[in-house]
Formats: sequence, C-alpha cells, structure tokens
Amino acid sequence: MSQFDPKMDVAALGKVAVLMGGDSAEREISLLSGQGVLQALRARGVDAHAFDPAARALCELQREGYARCFIALHGRHGEDGTVQGALELLGIPYTGAGVMASSIAMDKTMTKRIWRAEGLPTPDWRLVDSAAQCAQAFAELGSPMIVKPVREGSTLGLTKVLRAEQCEAAYLLAASHDSEVLCEQFIAGEETTCALLGQGAGAQALPIIRIVAPGGNYDFQNKYYTDVVRYDCPSGLPEHEEQALRALSLAAYRTLACRGWARADIMVRAADRQPFLLEINTSPGMTGHSLVPMAARASGLSYEALCLQILAGASLDAWQGREVKA
Repeated sequence: MSQFDPKMDVAALGKVAVLMGGDSAEREISLLSGQGVLQALRARGVDAHAFDPAARALCELQREGYARCFIALHGRHGEDGTVQGALELLGIPYTGAGVMASSIAMDKTMTKRIWRAEGLPTPDWRLVDSAAQCAQAFAELGSPMIVKPVREGSTLGLTKVLRAEQCEAAYLLAASHDSEVLCEQFIAGEETTCALLGQGAGAQALPIIRIVAPGGNYDFQNKYYTDVVRYDCPSGLPEHEEQALRALSLAAYRTLACRGWARADIMVRAADRQPFLLEINTSPGMTGHSLVPMAARASGLSYEALCLQILAGASLDAWQGREVKA
C-alpha cells in the first residue's frame, strides 16, 4: 500500500533541516524523535541537519539555504500552527499539516466541535474554567471522567477522575498546563490508534494498532520510558472493525484538512463496539516507542523509507491547489 518510490532522487530534496527540541513541555521527546529522523534521512543520503528553534532563530533557515524542513517538534510552537506560519512566511516547505489544520488539531475542543458538526463520533465533553465547573461536568458526564488541558499532548496534565472530590486537584493540574481545561466522558473499552499518510483523496490509513496498557494506564511514563505497554499490530480486531476504524480515521483526517501524516487516537467502547475519536496528532512521535513507525513497518515501509516519504511530501499552504514544478 506504500507510495514510497525507492528511486527517489534524494539530492533533489536539497538541504534539509530537522526541527527538533523547541520550548514545549514535550521537548525531550521531540529531541528523541528528531535524532531518529535525522539519522534515518542521513542514512538515505539526504543532506540533513539538526535545528533547534529554542536555540536558533528560524530566519537562519533562510540565510543558510535550507530547501525544506522536517518538523519533528511536538506540542506548542511545534504542531500548533505557529512554526508552520513562520515557515510559510519564509517560503520553506515543511512536513505535515498546514497552519489551519495544525492549529485546529492542537485544540482538542475545536477538533471535537468540527468532528461533531460533521457527524463523526467523539465523547461528550464540557469546557470548564474553574474547579466548580469541573465538579458540575462530573455530575453531568458521570464517572469516570477525563480532565485534561485543551492544548497539550502526550497525556500531560491528564487525570482520570473517579470521585467528585478529585475534581479540584484534576482541574488545577490541567490548568497548570493550559488556560483552558477539557472534561471528557470516559469511554471504557479498547484503545487504538491509526497512522495516516498523504493528502485528500490520496491519503492512506495504515494498519490499526491496539494499545494494551497495565490497568488501562497509558500515561506519559508508560508511553516513553517503560516496556510494560503491549502494542498489537496487526491489531487482532475483527476485519470489519479494523476497516471501520481506518475509514473513520481517514474521515477525521480529511475533515480537518490534514496532510503529510498524522495519527488518530480512537477508543472502541466495549459495551457495543462503538468507536469514538479522541484526538489527532499532526506531528506524531518518531521515537523507539512511537506508533507511526510501528504501523508503517506492518505495511512494509521501513523507518528510513517512512521518513523519506514524509520529507518528500513537504509543502506550503501557498502551494495548495497550484501546479508546482520541481
């Protein structure tokens, strides 16, 4: 199913900056992702260089003759549309979603509003700005309830609330990461994720990964620093469920006008096997524990080939809908 061209002329890609690090709460994970991408691109002969926006001004990209950027940044100022906007102004093509799609996808509430408006399933939620409102949301959404920052990733600031007296601490933790806090209905069931590549009608959904964490606790520590989580790919789900989840992920991706690559997170409710979209990541992790490379391998695409394919698709919003000559 891969669109990778093994005869790709890597010299035509020009000088490439792998943007990594940054100043978000996910800086350390970004550095791991970036180093992996950098090594993979260099192994394929790409003239690739590390570039940390927290240490250097982005305008140096233009002065130093970079032809395109692989964005391996995560979180704020990395996948929220800000660095994408800066690269648009500099005229340097970049990987992944454009300014609008990046900004919307980073905001869990805006994402859910759009998905709900388009008829795509997502858990019920409340946007709150106080511990009292969090407690009211708990009364309305029921137990368990997820409390998390609106614009943060990697489960940072997230709490699974089981009792009303936990609401205040959960709200304060989430609010320490973001001024907006989301309370979300908890979906009891199987946690799955789907990696996506490409754009528009040509976008493809890679094999579904089923995530099995101890006690269902797929938190930051278990995601990146332990080996206690089991990742099933192939998922082991019935074929009709696998295909339905891939179709739903593609719809979620296209609805937000994503391009390049992304990863959609979906819960499958145990009671009736109904899927619910949680969020979409437009600059997914590329570490040794990361899920997009895992799904790519299952579809016959190596880590190096994946990085090269994503890089080859680097684009600008300004190019969309126009014929662009190499």
